[in-house]
Amino acid sequence: MDNLITFSITVFTAFFAITNPISNMTVFVSLTQGADKKTKKDINKRANLIAFVIVTVFILLGKYIFELFNISIPAFKITGGILIFFIGFEMLQSKQSNVKSLKNVNIDENIAVSPLAIPILAGPGTIVTAMNFVSNAVPLQLFLVIAIFGSMSLLTYFTFRLSDLIVKLVGNNVISVIGKIMGLIIAIIGTGMIIEGIKISFDFIAK
Repeated sequence: MDNLITFSITVFTAFFAITNPISNMTVFVSLTQGADKKTKKDINKRANLIAFVIVTVFILLGKYIFELFNISIPAFKITGGILIFFIGFEMLQSKQSNVKSLKNVNIDENIAVSPLAIPILAGPGTIVTAMNFVSNAVPLQLFLVIAIFGSMSLLTYFTFRLSDLIVKLVGNNVISVIGKIMGLIIAIIGTGMIIEGIKISFDFIAK
């Protein structure tokens, strides 16, 4: 039971850091600037639903994807760890991807699919993080990862709903600081994945 609680807390922390609802909220505000409340609500709902479906598919089919492309768990953890580390490192340096720097975007429900759902909410970092937790998980852990990401999608949805109010109350400087803290956590998670992948590799060699 204690292991499941620890596992759940670790998964939640990782998802919160990588999806970063507070930081992504500013992206949502920027992309939907000038849209009416109904359009914002529709885009918000659709983006989070699509992101949840995409990540869930990878969680459920991750093992089959590994087998199809003959990907070993150590190789995935090391490569995924490097990817996640660099995402966190860029966040620490306050660098933004080209997607998050877009200024001229047509306001319609298509932006819910891209760039909001993919790659902002369900980007490579999120997918790698999810698959890392289920690469050798039991069915109960699989269910927990899906449930936790579902709760994260709900949290993101409500954060986006209150985005205009939160930005006014908190301010961009505080949001920037939160983004840096999340970047540090993501970099640490990535380093942990690399170490874990190396340990598993040596275990295989020893056997």
